[in-house]
Amino acid sequence: MGRAISYDEAMTIPFASSREHLVHALYEAAELEHNLMCTYLYAAFSLKRGQAEGLGPEEADAVERWRRSIIQVAIEEMAHLTAVWNITAALGGAPRFGRMNFPLDPGYLPAGIVVKLAPFNAQTLQHFIFLERPQGSDEPEGQGFAPERKFVRGHPSARLTPMGIDYETVGEFYEALKQGLAEFSARVGEERAFAGDPERQVAGASLGLTQVKPVRCLRTALTAFDSIIRQGEGAPADVEQSHFQSFLRVRGELAASTQANPDFSPAYPAATNPVLRRPPRPEGRVWIENPEAVATVDLANASYALMLRLLAYAYAAPLSDSARSAAPDLGVALMRAITLLGEHAARLPAGPSNPGCHAGVSFITLRDAAALPAGPAAHGFLLERMQEIAAGARELAQRGAPRLVEASVQYESILKRAGRHLQLPTPHAAPPSASAAASVAAGKPATDATERAAAGQVEAVAGRDVEIRFEAKRCIHARFCVTGAPRVFLANAQGPWIHPDAMPVERVVEIAHACPSGAIQYVRRDGGHNETPPPVNLAAVREAGPYAFRGDLRIDGSAVGFRATLCRCGASANKPFCDGSHHAIGFTATGEPPTLDAPALAQRDGPLTVEPQTDGPLQVQGNLEIITGTGRVVARVDSARLCRCGGSQNKPFCDGTHARIGFRS
Repeated sequence: MGRAISYDEAMTIPFASSREHLVHALYEAAELEHNLMCTYLYAAFSLKRGQAEGLGPEEADAVERWRRSIIQVAIEEMAHLTAVWNITAALGGAPRFGRMNFPLDPGYLPAGIVVKLAPFNAQTLQHFIFLERPQGSDEPEGQGFAPERKFVRGHPSARLTPMGIDYETVGEFYEALKQGLAEFSARVGEERAFAGDPERQVAGASLGLTQVKPVRCLRTALTAFDSIIRQGEGAPADVEQSHFQSFLRVRGELAASTQANPDFSPAYPAATNPVLRRPPRPEGRVWIENPEAVATVDLANASYALMLRLLAYAYAAPLSDSARSAAPDLGVALMRAITLLGEHAARLPAGPSNPGCHAGVSFITLRDAAALPAGPAAHGFLLERMQEIAAGARELAQRGAPRLVEASVQYESILKRAGRHLQLPTPHAAPPSASAAASVAAGKPATDATERAAAGQVEAVAGRDVEIRFEAKRCIHARFCVTGAPRVFLANAQGPWIHPDAMPVERVVEIAHACPSGAIQYVRRDGGHNETPPPVNLAAVREAGPYAFRGDLRIDGSAVGFRATLCRCGASANKPFCDGSHHAIGFTATGEPPTLDAPALAQRDGPLTVEPQTDGPLQVQGNLEIITGTGRVVARVDSARLCRCGGSQNKPFCDGTHARIGFRS
């Protein structure tokens, strides 16, 4: 346990070099990243879209670039927040998911860091630049964002009770955290310092944030802090893709567009610091009164609160593999629905008390966002809340606004997935369906493919020893069947083209196993074994082509067998399955992505679920080895978000590009 320290010794410990001080400072870091993420999203929601909303052709293109840049920054703030949560968990702390409501009261952060919700304009953009500026920058604060008053938070003498410190820039704050963490680790020993349960961390891949790595030691913690600093302000090197540089580019384009058209108005006049109730302190706040705006913001806020609960639940332990993977997946899906509501709110008037002002999502937080105790009761809590929110979305969609209708569709999809993964215990197992019971009695695989065959969706041809089933919609014309068994599968034949008895049954089975899409399946009639799940779940990344999955597959809730090829170009008309469209559109993507850190999995088989997210990536849950087309291992994961829009710069993993390019599925 180490030597106990005296009070006098404790009073000499500098800032953030005790575990309590470190966790307290990490809570502030989490709140800071959380707040910045919300303010960036709010500004992005207010931006206009296209010529239909009054923009010229070149202006529309520019505004869309700015939206993508700001959303990308917000996504990266989410990565920073996740990294802070992981560092907190590594130290044995419980990550902080809540924060204060907007606008933050003076003293909660240093005087020079003002946080409030505001629509996109030149002043708000300058405020973002000021927040992300490197140390030594002379960039001024945006007009209207000056602090109410100057004050000092810190205290020169050491105290046992953690206190906030003053810092000029976010980077300076993280440098102080790095120093305190290094001092703490050196004093108590690295093993003791990072003794937190590894199961209480979340893999970045489960959130589509592959740059977020587990924190196991001082080196990985300091690496995470350095990544936050470089990606934010760009220091110490001038990082081209840093938040600071991204906002500078937007500022240059905004100035050019305004010079070309003095009447240029890229955004709606969304409220600064909107609230849903008459505020006891009205200064600097806008009370939303318009009934449709109130209902929209209320639904968005409820969704946001549930999203925080789900993310917190992902850090709870112990959780089932399904719940641990589903919680962040459902949380991210809710954020996509909130985006639609946020954009709709910014296009509605706030109400008669604020003429000329539009509404906006207020991102209110509840009194507590801590993780629910893991178990069936939490599943019931989360599922009930999702049902209530989906019902509210259905009611709101009756107003007919396109964004409200689309949001309702997304909520129904989320509710469906939540129902599958947040299963509640039942007193007795449900009896199998008649068709499933019959399949088991006959020694046939009781899968949804069996039922599709019975419904005529699959062509089934029975031979003496084997029944061959062919599902045309899944075929990608790999031609293993017509080249490997040309007497069984007759290419371009008139009339019957499948002849199961034309070759020995073992050869027919071998050819079926070679079909990557799963379009060809079989049922043995000679008493032989039917196809079984492979010993290792695999997803092969095909050169300029689809993902080839092998495993005990459940796709969008349906058992589809043990083989499937899923679209990754974004163009298939049979999503999530590949239909060969990658050839037609000239899709290019390597089948040899680089090898990542890929520690061995404790288990390599088991059920593999693939949830195609509405307008988003493939959420994969289960033990999986991702390999190249030549078989080299890319990654070993138990949860991942795989790109299927074709645009990710981090293929095969999702990087959020689907949101920026308007991918639809």
